[in-house]
Amino acid sequence: MVNYDVMVRTQSTPNPNAIKFVVNCAIKAEGKATFENSEQAKALRLAEDLFAISGVEQLHMFENVVTVTHKDNIAKDDLVESVISVLKSRLPVHDPHFVLEGEKQKKKIKENLSPEIQAIEEILDRTIRPGLQADGGDIEVVDYKDNLVTVRYEGACGSCPSAMYGTLDAIYSILRAEFNPELDITIA
Repeated sequence: MVNYDVMVRTQSTPNPNAIKFVVNCAIKAEGKATFENSEQAKALRLAEDLFAISGVEQLHMFENVVTVTHKDNIAKDDLVESVISVLKSRLPVHDPHFVLEGEKQKKKIKENLSPEIQAIEEILDRTIRPGLQADGGDIEVVDYKDNLVTVRYEGACGSCPSAMYGTLDAIYSILRAEFNPELDITIA
């Protein structure tokens, strides 16, 4: 529980349809959470209230950040004002230690990853993830089989044109240089 005034700062992202909201308290104490629709948001009151704002299409929560992906044709000033209002009213009663259904299972799966995926994750943690997270997004390694890495973009990166081209090329180059020169990459 937050016992002080919630302060909110907005930041633009490379994705023209995503805005990053940085607050002075924890939103997700451990891990990350992406809500791709209002049905998934029913698991968390903060997410549910954010999806009630007209034009909100996706939410990505990580540490003290919420990235809101929105429809293209909305008034951004109104959206920002509404999101800030929800954050200021909901965060004082929000539990940042929330655990979504399936999150514990994902954690167990991550603990038992193949050595190849562990190596890929370590490379991404060191080289790519910090930049993606700074832009309000992230990347998840979905699979690695027969020299093919399957990834899924999250948050602002999920619908960003630069993620689909420039960032993907960088990931491809880094993984080929540091992991496997015959590797290929695809998006889930």
